Amino acid sequence: MGSLYTELGSMKQKIKALLEENNRLSIENGQLRKVLKRETAAYTPKTEPVIVEDAAAEDAGTNDEPVVTGDSSAVGQGYDNLARLYHEGFHICNLYYGHLRTEGDCLFCLSFLNKD
Repeated sequence: MGSLYTELGSMKQKIKALLEENNRLSIENGQLRKVLKRETAAYTPKTEPVIVEDAAAEDAGTNDEPVVTGDSSAVGQGYDNLARLYHEGFHICNLYYGHLRTEGDCLFCLSFLNKD
């Protein structure tokens, strides 16, 4: 009975890791589709004008590096991104950052979101 219990625990850990990897790969796939769409739009025939400003604006939003500006809206965007991650089911607290939330709400994450 004990070995069955440990085997079940290890299977739960494997499933959790697979779900996290699947979600990460889905997000990465979506980002790659955006890049591919933007790149193929840049190579369209000259019969249609290509708007380069929109592609540059989208490119600024897909960087992994934060955009440093003097505007305080960058802080708000970071907060919004963390809130979006939390609502997608990931931890944003320093203890489990990036891990999939499997058991409902996390008090550490919620306290971070409620900071002023």
